[in-house]
Amino acid sequence: MRRFAGLLLLVAMLPISVFAADKEKEEDRVKDAGQVLHEIINIPDDIPKDLFDKAECVIVLPSVKKGAIGIGGSYGRGVMTCRSGAHYTGSWSAPAMYALEGINIGFQLGGQATDFVVLVMNPRGAESLMGSKVKLGADASAAAGPKGRSAEGATDVVMRAEMLSYSRSRGLFAGVSLEGSTLRPDNRANRKLYGREVSVKEILRQGKVAAPGTAHEMLAELNKYSPKNLSDPKSLK
Repeated sequence: MRRFAGLLLLVAMLPISVFAADKEKEEDRVKDAGQVLHEIINIPDDIPKDLFDKAECVIVLPSVKKGAIGIGGSYGRGVMTCRSGAHYTGSWSAPAMYALEGINIGFQLGGQATDFVVLVMNPRGAESLMGSKVKLGADASAAAGPKGRSAEGATDVVMRAEMLSYSRSRGLFAGVSLEGSTLRPDNRANRKLYGREVSVKEILRQGKVAAPGTAHEMLAELNKYSPKNLSDPKSLK
Protein backbone atom coordinates (compact mmCIF):
# COMPACT_ATOMS: atom_id res chain seq x y z
CA MET A 1 0.00 0.00 0.00
CA ARG A 2 2.83 2.38 0.89
CA ARG A 3 4.56 1.54 -2.38
CA PHE A 4 1.37 2.35 -4.29
CA ALA A 5 0.96 5.65 -2.42
CA GLY A 6 4.57 6.52 -3.18
CA LEU A 7 4.02 5.77 -6.85
CA LEU A 8 0.96 8.05 -6.93
CA LEU A 9 2.98 10.83 -5.31
CA LEU A 10 5.74 10.38 -7.88
CA VAL A 11 3.25 10.55 -10.75
CA ALA A 12 1.64 13.65 -9.25
CA MET A 13 5.01 15.40 -8.92
CA LEU A 14 6.18 14.55 -12.45
CA PRO A 15 4.38 17.45 -14.20
CA ILE A 16 5.82 19.85 -11.60
CA SER A 17 9.37 18.66 -12.20
CA VAL A 18 8.91 18.82 -15.98
CA PHE A 19 7.55 22.37 -15.69
CA ALA A 20 10.48 23.38 -13.49
CA ALA A 21 12.97 21.96 -16.01
CA ASP A 22 11.25 23.77 -18.90
CA LYS A 23 11.25 27.04 -16.99
CA GLU A 24 14.94 26.65 -16.11
CA LYS A 25 15.77 26.01 -19.77
CA GLU A 26 14.13 29.26 -20.86
CA GLU A 27 15.74 31.16 -17.99
CA ASP A 28 19.13 29.88 -19.16
CA ARG A 29 18.39 31.26 -22.65
CA VAL A 30 17.64 34.65 -21.12
CA LYS A 31 20.88 34.52 -19.16
CA ASP A 32 22.86 33.52 -22.26
CA ALA A 33 21.33 36.45 -24.16
CA GLY A 34 22.46 38.82 -21.40
CA GLN A 35 25.99 37.46 -21.55
CA VAL A 36 26.14 37.84 -25.35
CA LEU A 37 24.85 41.41 -25.14
CA HIS A 38 27.42 42.29 -22.47
CA GLU A 39 30.27 40.90 -24.57
CA ILE A 40 29.16 42.57 -27.80
CA ILE A 41 28.64 45.96 -26.16
CA ASN A 42 32.22 45.77 -24.91
CA ILE A 43 33.78 44.93 -28.30
CA PRO A 44 35.96 47.94 -29.29
CA ASP A 45 34.54 48.16 -32.85
CA ASP A 46 30.99 47.35 -31.83
CA ILE A 47 27.47 48.57 -32.58
CA PRO A 48 27.55 52.38 -32.86
CA LYS A 49 26.34 53.95 -29.64
CA ASP A 50 24.17 56.47 -31.47
CA LEU A 51 22.25 53.59 -33.11
CA PHE A 52 21.70 51.86 -29.80
CA ASP A 53 20.39 55.12 -28.37
CA LYS A 54 17.83 55.39 -31.20
CA ALA A 55 16.61 51.77 -31.03
CA GLU A 56 13.15 51.08 -29.67
CA CYS A 57 13.82 47.37 -29.11
CA VAL A 58 16.76 44.95 -29.06
CA ILE A 59 16.71 41.27 -30.01
CA VAL A 60 19.52 38.95 -28.86
CA LEU A 61 19.79 35.42 -30.28
CA PRO A 62 22.67 33.38 -28.83
CA SER A 63 24.24 30.43 -30.67
CA VAL A 64 22.09 30.17 -33.79
CA LYS A 65 23.10 26.95 -35.53
CA LYS A 66 22.94 25.82 -39.14
CA GLY A 67 21.09 22.65 -40.10
CA ALA A 68 18.49 22.66 -37.34
CA ILE A 69 15.63 22.71 -39.84
CA GLY A 70 16.00 20.94 -43.16
CA ILE A 71 19.05 21.12 -45.40
CA GLY A 72 20.99 24.33 -44.92
CA GLY A 73 18.33 25.72 -42.60
CA SER A 74 18.98 27.67 -39.43
CA TYR A 75 17.04 28.06 -36.22
CA GLY A 76 17.71 30.07 -33.12
CA ARG A 77 15.95 31.22 -30.01
CA GLY A 78 16.51 34.33 -28.00
CA VAL A 79 14.85 37.33 -26.42
CA MET A 80 13.46 40.72 -27.32
CA THR A 81 13.19 43.67 -24.96
CA CYS A 82 11.76 47.13 -25.71
CA ARG A 83 11.83 50.50 -24.05
CA SER A 84 8.71 50.89 -21.94
CA GLY A 85 6.21 53.74 -22.03
CA ALA A 86 3.66 54.85 -24.60
CA HIS A 87 6.36 56.33 -26.84
CA TYR A 88 9.26 53.96 -26.07
CA THR A 89 10.95 56.45 -23.77
CA GLY A 90 11.10 54.45 -20.52
CA SER A 91 13.38 51.78 -19.10
CA TRP A 92 13.85 48.42 -20.83
CA SER A 93 11.05 45.88 -20.49
CA ALA A 94 10.92 42.28 -19.31
CA PRO A 95 12.10 39.98 -22.14
CA ALA A 96 9.84 38.11 -24.53
CA MET A 97 11.10 34.93 -26.15
CA TYR A 98 11.56 34.95 -29.95
CA ALA A 99 12.62 32.47 -32.63
CA LEU A 100 14.68 33.11 -35.76
CA GLU A 101 14.25 30.83 -38.76
CA GLY A 102 15.92 31.08 -42.15
CA ILE A 103 17.59 29.28 -45.03
CA ASN A 104 20.48 31.58 -45.87
CA ILE A 105 22.11 32.36 -42.54
CA GLY A 106 24.22 29.22 -42.34
CA PHE A 107 25.72 29.72 -45.79
CA GLN A 108 26.60 33.33 -45.08
CA LEU A 109 28.36 32.48 -41.85
CA GLY A 110 30.11 29.25 -42.70
CA GLY A 111 27.82 26.97 -40.76
CA GLN A 112 29.18 27.95 -37.34
CA ALA A 113 27.14 28.66 -34.24
CA THR A 114 26.57 32.39 -34.39
CA ASP A 115 25.26 35.06 -32.01
CA PHE A 116 22.95 37.74 -33.40
CA VAL A 117 21.89 41.16 -32.17
CA VAL A 118 19.08 42.99 -33.99
CA LEU A 119 18.22 46.63 -33.34
CA VAL A 120 14.61 47.60 -34.03
CA MET A 121 14.80 51.20 -35.16
CA ASN A 122 11.22 52.49 -35.18
CA PRO A 123 7.81 51.80 -33.63
CA ARG A 124 6.47 50.32 -36.88
CA GLY A 125 9.16 47.64 -36.84
CA ALA A 126 8.47 46.94 -33.17
CA GLU A 127 4.73 46.62 -33.69
CA SER A 128 5.17 44.26 -36.63
CA LEU A 129 7.20 41.91 -34.43
CA MET A 130 4.48 41.84 -31.80
CA GLY A 131 2.00 40.32 -34.23
CA SER A 132 2.86 37.06 -35.90
CA LYS A 133 5.74 35.83 -38.03
CA VAL A 134 7.70 38.60 -39.80
CA LYS A 135 9.77 37.93 -42.90
CA LEU A 136 12.74 40.26 -42.95
CA GLY A 137 13.09 42.17 -46.19
CA ALA A 138 9.43 41.61 -47.08
CA ASP A 139 7.21 42.35 -44.07
CA ALA A 140 9.86 44.57 -42.49
CA SER A 141 12.90 46.27 -44.02
CA ALA A 142 16.20 44.99 -42.70
CA ALA A 143 19.88 45.65 -43.35
CA ALA A 144 23.34 44.77 -42.12
CA GLY A 145 24.18 47.24 -39.39
CA PRO A 146 27.21 49.53 -39.62
CA LYS A 147 30.02 49.16 -37.08
CA GLY A 148 32.24 51.61 -35.26
CA ARG A 149 31.93 54.38 -32.73
CA SER A 150 29.43 56.31 -34.84
CA ALA A 151 26.93 55.59 -37.63
CA GLU A 152 27.35 58.98 -39.30
CA GLY A 153 28.79 57.45 -42.46
CA ALA A 154 25.87 55.05 -42.92
CA THR A 155 22.93 57.45 -42.89
CA ASP A 156 21.19 55.87 -45.90
CA VAL A 157 21.27 52.39 -44.42
CA VAL A 158 19.98 53.62 -41.08
CA MET A 159 17.19 55.68 -42.64
CA ARG A 160 15.91 52.83 -44.83
CA ALA A 161 15.94 49.93 -42.41
CA GLU A 162 13.45 49.14 -39.68
CA MET A 163 15.91 46.58 -38.32
CA LEU A 164 19.71 46.50 -38.26
CA SER A 165 21.41 43.18 -37.60
CA TYR A 166 24.83 42.09 -36.36
CA SER A 167 26.56 38.74 -35.95
CA ARG A 168 29.44 37.27 -33.98
CA SER A 169 31.00 34.00 -35.12
CA ARG A 170 34.48 32.54 -34.54
CA GLY A 171 35.32 35.69 -32.62
CA LEU A 172 34.50 37.93 -35.60
CA PHE A 173 31.92 40.69 -35.22
CA ALA A 174 30.17 42.17 -38.26
CA GLY A 175 26.98 43.62 -39.65
CA VAL A 176 25.08 40.85 -41.45
CA SER A 177 21.95 40.75 -43.60
CA LEU A 178 19.14 38.52 -42.33
CA GLU A 179 16.86 39.20 -45.30
CA GLY A 180 14.79 36.16 -46.22
CA SER A 181 14.73 34.78 -42.69
CA THR A 182 11.84 35.18 -40.27
CA LEU A 183 11.37 36.30 -36.69
CA ARG A 184 8.36 35.21 -34.66
CA PRO A 185 7.20 35.26 -31.03
CA ASP A 186 7.98 31.96 -29.28
CA ASN A 187 4.70 31.74 -27.38
CA ARG A 188 5.40 28.29 -25.97
CA ALA A 189 8.70 29.48 -24.50
CA ASN A 190 7.00 32.56 -23.02
CA ARG A 191 4.44 30.33 -21.34
CA LYS A 192 7.22 28.20 -19.84
CA LEU A 193 9.21 31.25 -18.71
CA TYR A 194 6.33 33.12 -17.08
CA GLY A 195 4.18 30.18 -16.01
CA ARG A 196 1.03 31.28 -17.84
CA GLU A 197 -0.31 32.34 -21.20
CA VAL A 198 0.92 35.85 -21.89
CA SER A 199 1.25 37.67 -25.20
CA VAL A 200 4.41 39.44 -26.29
CA LYS A 201 2.55 42.74 -26.28
CA GLU A 202 1.55 42.18 -22.65
CA ILE A 203 5.20 41.46 -21.83
CA LEU A 204 6.89 44.18 -23.86
CA ARG A 205 4.37 47.03 -23.90
CA GLN A 206 1.92 46.52 -21.06
CA GLY A 207 4.23 45.40 -18.25
CA LYS A 208 1.99 42.51 -17.25
CA VAL A 209 4.89 40.35 -15.98
CA ALA A 210 8.00 40.93 -13.93
CA ALA A 211 11.36 40.16 -15.50
CA PRO A 212 12.85 36.83 -14.37
CA GLY A 213 15.96 36.99 -12.21
CA THR A 214 18.17 35.77 -15.06
CA ALA A 215 17.19 38.87 -17.09
CA HIS A 216 18.51 41.34 -14.54
CA GLU A 217 22.06 41.37 -15.96
CA MET A 218 20.81 42.12 -19.48
CA LEU A 219 18.37 44.81 -18.39
CA ALA A 220 20.90 46.45 -16.07
CA GLU A 221 23.40 46.50 -18.93
CA LEU A 222 20.89 48.14 -21.28
CA ASN A 223 19.64 50.66 -18.74
CA LYS A 224 23.23 51.66 -18.00
CA TYR A 225 24.49 51.69 -21.59
CA SER A 226 21.44 53.28 -23.24
CA PRO A 227 19.09 54.72 -20.59
CA LYS A 228 17.37 57.24 -22.87
CA ASN A 229 15.77 57.01 -26.29
CA LEU A 230 17.44 59.69 -28.41
CA SER A 231 15.26 59.22 -31.49
CA ASP A 232 13.50 62.23 -32.95
CA PRO A 233 10.40 62.53 -30.71
CA LYS A 234 8.21 63.02 -33.81
CA SER A 235 9.19 59.56 -35.06
CA LEU A 236 7.85 57.91 -31.88
CA LYS A 237 4.29 59.23 -32.13
